[in-house]
Amino acid sequence: MSDYEVGTRAEWQAARAELAKLEAEYAELGRKVTQQRRQLPWVPVEKEYQFDTEDGKKTLAELFDGRSQLLAYNIMFGPDYTLGACPGCTNLGDELDGTRVHLNHRDVTLICFSRAPIERLSAYKKRMGWQFPYVSTYGSDFPFDFGLALTPEQAQQIPEVKGMIDNPPEWLKAWAGQIGAKLEDGLREGPSFIAFARENGSVYHTYTVMAPDPFVAPYHSFLLKRTPKAEAEETRAWRKDEYPG
Repeated sequence: MSDYEVGTRAEWQAARAELAKLEAEYAELGRKVTQQRRQLPWVPVEKEYQFDTEDGKKTLAELFDGRSQLLAYNIMFGPDYTLGACPGCTNLGDELDGTRVHLNHRDVTLICFSRAPIERLSAYKKRMGWQFPYVSTYGSDFPFDFGLALTPEQAQQIPEVKGMIDNPPEWLKAWAGQIGAKLEDGLREGPSFIAFARENGSVYHTYTVMAPDPFVAPYHSFLLKRTPKAEAEETRAWRKDEYPG
């Protein structure tokens, strides 16, 4: 059986008008959420972090590249991943470059973090054809201090993570094969967006959001929500150069 109805133009218009009311409520809620998000307190970053970049060592302040706002996506690519970054995070990374010129002109620098060494990040960036700055947090306390990664001990203390490690579904086993790491290592990386501000010589942490929040998803997933057919019940993601068939 099909899961759609065939109707007249008048029936479509009436149903569309009802949906428009719900969409307006959703938009207003989104506006309130954005307002409250921007009212979060700014927390000074007092520790001096050093990051490995393709241009050498840089501080957190230097990653702003002269702008006052820094937005970074933490790609799941830990030191133990032997075959590359998480495919889902990779999908999101594929869609970041087109936004950078617009963000840059609005005083925002966009970068990505991962915990794998910089040489491996640079090689993966080249393979994927990415242009955004890809920064390594390898050997730094930064990802642990800001909740972008878990220590082995922390992972064991989180019931959801421990449950996935002890009894993984088939798709998660396949995911571990795609990254080339044991689940207990792979699941210690946190897919997250994190934001910082720089003002009067000081750097402040302002916001973090982590999957499964819908914002931490490839942009094409938002487009798929506007297409006629429901998405398939397939939780597995593929890198763009590895799609079957």
